[in-house]
Amino acid sequence: MDPVEQLIHQPHDPRDPDPWVAMFLDRSLPMNERTKAALLVDQRSRSRQFLLPVMRPMARLAIILFQVVKLFIPNRFTSSKLLHRLLAWGLKVWVSPEANFLILRHFHVGSEILDFIARNAKELNVPTHPLRPTNLGHVKDEIFLQHDLNLFNFVIRLNQALREQGRTLAPPAQLDFSGISDEFPLEPLPHRWTNFLDLQSAIEVFTPVYQLFLTDRDFWRASNSLQLDETIAIYVATLMQAPGLVALVNNRHPLVPLSTMRAGFRLVLHGLSAESMHAFLVECKHGRMPQLARIVAPGLRAPSPEAA
Repeated sequence: MDPVEQLIHQPHDPRDPDPWVAMFLDRSLPMNERTKAALLVDQRSRSRQFLLPVMRPMARLAIILFQVVKLFIPNRFTSSKLLHRLLAWGLKVWVSPEANFLILRHFHVGSEILDFIARNAKELNVPTHPLRPTNLGHVKDEIFLQHDLNLFNFVIRLNQALREQGRTLAPPAQLDFSGISDEFPLEPLPHRWTNFLDLQSAIEVFTPVYQLFLTDRDFWRASNSLQLDETIAIYVATLMQAPGLVALVNNRHPLVPLSTMRAGFRLVLHGLSAESMHAFLVECKHGRMPQLARIVAPGLRAPSPEAA
């Protein structure tokens, strides 16, 4: 059954209300409805309830052991191509369709948020490298590593351009939402009896594998790219003159990097922050944010700092 249908048609018992249904119906956080339903169905799965508590400490122990190994043979087992082939196989065989849907969507969402910033700072000519996977086979194109590189390269290029031009990021005369999509063209995902692993359990299992097959520098960068959520949110908030957007971010600023031990959990927060930010941009694109209507409605110009 479709995740939305599962939650909408859940019977309501006032003496035993379903927390997942409550969170689905709540609209305090902007989020695509199908994506939110997939996340909640994934969160309430038996896999997350029973496997995650076992897998998480084992995965964190593996991270410690692999870190010790890499002190002595830092680049012996590194291979991004092999890593992504293993990830593609693991996603296809073991991971639930809801989790795979969220994973593939994330690359589209992240690409469009960076594209939004670049479009609305056109004078800086910041190049982007959009990732648009439509099936799990595209994971083999080293897409996870490229996602991390995209984030850091974008921050570097944006701020180099600002420095060279002696300026700071500022709202454009007119906001451009043309690169923001309502939905993404994803192909049907595997739904066999083996596809039972929830998103958080899958991330915990894959994180030490990711560490093993990447250089220490690549893994550290991947882990700390999660904290760029706040940086990206500040850029979007600056362009839209909406400082409250930063409240959508749950990770902390990368100037104080967190331990790689909690990378799996922070990756889920990273996905949630990106989805909320993208959903906010979709709402603004269609003029459905009354509190920001004066600056985001189609055809309206962003107010000048003096007018604000």
